Amino acid sequence: MSKYAARWETVKVDVEAGIGWITLNRPDKRNAMSPTLNREMIDVLETLELDEDAQVIVLTGAGDAWTAGMDLKEYFRENDGKPEIFQERLRRDCSQWQWKLLRMYAKPTIAMVNGWCFGGAFSPLVACDLAIAADEAVFGLSEINWGIPPGNLVSKAVADTMGHRQALHYIMTGDTFTGQEAAAMGLINKSVPRAQLRDEVTALANKLLEKAPVVLRIAKNGFKRCRELNWDQNEDYLYAKVDQSNYRDPEKGRAQGLKQFLDDKTIKPGLQTFKRG
Repeated sequence: MSKYAARWETVKVDVEAGIGWITLNRPDKRNAMSPTLNREMIDVLETLELDEDAQVIVLTGAGDAWTAGMDLKEYFRENDGKPEIFQERLRRDCSQWQWKLLRMYAKPTIAMVNGWCFGGAFSPLVACDLAIAADEAVFGLSEINWGIPPGNLVSKAVADTMGHRQALHYIMTGDTFTGQEAAAMGLINKSVPRAQLRDEVTALANKLLEKAPVVLRIAKNGFKRCRELNWDQNEDYLYAKVDQSNYRDPEKGRAQGLKQFLDDKTIKPGLQTFKRG
């Protein structure tokens, strides 16, 4: 039994062999993100960030959906007309896990898109470091069909990944697209048949588990920050991150890597990789 069994109402968590599997668990609602789910996901991510048994995080959904986006009834209609301060809390909880926590998370994150991925789902999808989807998954920016523009940071997410023309097409039409099309436009890393999805994600997670955690965290977060800086700022920032990595890495990966390449001759680019000590 999972050590997190029944801890959360709308999210299921299992930790197996170094991987923390987070499952949005409202299959009857296609895992639509309600205020309760948003609050619980903040707790889930903060809990697993400190769980040493979970070194790589996978985010997926129960049933035939990853998530159908924001719950139109519980997130929108039931809160219309409530005080502004209440609305602000709803939005803060939503952004806190979907973007602020996930985007710069201390551990590698993989979106395992098993099915429907709509609207607000694009924010956590892009915030995850990597993403693999089922060929059969269905993606869509459906907000225009409900008479509203994309909310939260959905437009920012797709602008950073899908390209100008493709993003505007799907925002303006509400058309859907497949996992294979999502991979072709760079929204996700890869698309595979649904029957192979978990094995593919597990293999990727295991590859990440072979890397030095501190170095991996600095490398991925450094990349995300550098996209917001100019060239001169990046030079200073990334050199500082390299120095930070050398100082903070308890495994001394740089020294081990140089030894394996220069002295032991056990690293061959493209053939053999660094082995954690």
